[in-house]
Amino acid sequence: MSLQTRIRESVIRAMENDDFTPCGGNFYARGHIRSIARVIGIDPEPLVREYDETHGGAPQPVSAATAFEPEKPVSFRERRSPNWTAAMAVALALIAIYAVVQVVGGDPENRTAQKVAGTPGQQAMPAATPKPTPSARPSDPVASAPRRTVELRMKVKRASWVSVRDDKGKVLFSGTLRAGAEREWTTRKKMVVVVGNASGVRLTVNGEYLGAPRDEARMTRLVFTPQGLVRA
Repeated sequence: MSLQTRIRESVIRAMENDDFTPCGGNFYARGHIRSIARVIGIDPEPLVREYDETHGGAPQPVSAATAFEPEKPVSFRERRSPNWTAAMAVALALIAIYAVVQVVGGDPENRTAQKVAGTPGQQAMPAATPKPTPSARPSDPVASAPRRTVELRMKVKRASWVSVRDDKGKVLFSGTLRAGAEREWTTRKKMVVVVGNASGVRLTVNGEYLGAPRDEARMTRLVFTPQGLVRA
């Protein structure tokens, strides 16, 4: 059993005697129970519930988020949105330059004919004034409406414990997701996510693929808003 679960033999013997102290805490004890149950082919959840009832109940997401703060911040490279205002200004400048070139340059033969046709008793017809190029109205929208929700899509590459809460602390999900699972959650204003195996999941937030929050198999706490990641 120790070879198949990679749990020390002394820890397994202590668990057989209802001594979970060598496990190093409730979180690891639950993980050992699930690992042993999967090896022997039984459902681990009833055993985990029995353990929680004996040792003070299941963990709350708030306490988990407080207990496992990352040692260093996690940064994602944010994708810049297109600058439509600058693009509009460049387009108007090009149109204005083209209009000036047409007025100042014109056709040389046409200018010569106008000079010859002009007489002291006649006044040359003024050149037609080019119509001004209509500019964009201030009221025209140049950007889409601001996002009001947080949308998270998670793909699980390796089994991981996950907790998801909204801005009011309501638990949207708390449990272990197996490899190959895909889940989606949507909240308003803010979403707090705690991942037990950060390198085993891939995240897409508000339609932008962020990948794995860490390269290590460590617990990580992330806070998202409609604008993206704000704190890790």
